[in-house]
Amino acid sequence: MTDSPQNTTSHSPGFWREAWQRYRRRRLSMFALYFIALLSLVAIFSPVIAGTKPIICKYKGKIYFPCMGYFNTQWENPIFQKDRFRRVYPRNLKRKDPDSWAVWPLVYQDPYRPVRRNEWGNGEPGNPYGADGGPSRKNWFGTYKTGYDIFASMVHGTKIALLVGFVSTGIAAILGIVIGAFAGYVGGWVDIILSRIIELVMCMPSLVLILALIAVIEQPTIWHMMIVLGLTGWTSMARLTRAEFLKLRESEFVAAARCLGVSRRRIIFRHILPNALAPVMVPIAFGIAAAILIEAGLSLLGFGAPPPNPSWGTVLNSGKETLQSGYYWQLLFPGIAIFLTVLAYNLIGEGIQESTDPRLADPKN
Repeated sequence: MTDSPQNTTSHSPGFWREAWQRYRRRRLSMFALYFIALLSLVAIFSPVIAGTKPIICKYKGKIYFPCMGYFNTQWENPIFQKDRFRRVYPRNLKRKDPDSWAVWPLVYQDPYRPVRRNEWGNGEPGNPYGADGGPSRKNWFGTYKTGYDIFASMVHGTKIALLVGFVSTGIAAILGIVIGAFAGYVGGWVDIILSRIIELVMCMPSLVLILALIAVIEQPTIWHMMIVLGLTGWTSMARLTRAEFLKLRESEFVAAARCLGVSRRRIIFRHILPNALAPVMVPIAFGIAAAILIEAGLSLLGFGAPPPNPSWGTVLNSGKETLQSGYYWQLLFPGIAIFLTVLAYNLIGEGIQESTDPRLADPKN
């Protein structure tokens, strides 16, 4: 009796797995991805990296996390305001509760105020002002002319840089993919109307709309900027999605789904959309980079994130005002951060484009 032959058929990897394997072979794109991941960690753990509020402390027999106030002022326990700490924790913790203890951030600097003299009760000096505020062991990236620490501002400004990119591009991606999908699949008069809307929105300059919004709204926030960028940046994604749907709606697997009575919505989002996402991923990566540049440019002109929100563009704006005084550090460090971040997103976009387009794939791979 002979043994039945073993099944040696191997399953071929899917499209996205093959694309990821090709992407991993591109060292610059992978390095850019690691860099963005590092920035994300900096944004999440910014109160642990730089701040003057304890990460965790024991005060009057209870455990508190004052550093959470950097994310939302309401998350900072009101007991510290009631006991009149005035945002100075080191000296007041020991003076008001000798049994207290605290774990402090890696760098004792605050993005919302300059460190004052004698905050630790040891007679130590505060942050330097003016021309004396160059990079030092205490202030790694120097200070503003008002004494605010630039390193702390940039660490906490990472949240704004990433939020502007992800939120605005996320809004644009949702609008572009949904509108492009319906225009490409339904066709006919729906396609004509949606295509004209896409062309109309393409004629609206986002910078002018943001400036007009700032003039109309009494207290504009960074979220208003994100919404406007998202509402004006979806057109390229919609056109790409529409083109892919026009091509894929005539495919055999779509015809089979129609014969089986699958609903139109399920065909669009379950069968066609996963196969149409590859080319849309490229403008998403480039759109994040463009949004960061727009935010930095608006902040450089004085129309960016309103105070007291720290951002890289705000640091650049302050450096522009003091450039003639020789305060080079206010332009150097935020300029490098913006350049590297935008470059990283562009490298990621190029990597996605080369990995997902079969025409650009290396035959050896």
